[in-house]
Amino acid sequence: MKNLSLFDWICVVLLIIGGINWGLIGFFGFDLVAFIFGGASRVIYAIVGLAALYVAVISPAFMRRTQPRPHRTAQQPV
Repeated sequence: MKNLSLFDWICVVLLIIGGINWGLIGFFGFDLVAFIFGGASRVIYAIVGLAALYVAVISPAFMRRTQPRPHRTAQQPV
């Protein structure tokens, strides 16, 4: 995860916030984003949705960038 850009991190954090909000809505019927941002919550939902699309499209690249690379060793002659 150390190879993620600042924009990648922002998108991941937005997805975590969105997931927590959906959990609060599902379990308790409480919309934290609407509570905090009021009428501007629709803009926040749109931003979280765009972050989700971004992560969905580049998730294969996320996986390639965050997985450790195997160490190559010189093969010894048999």
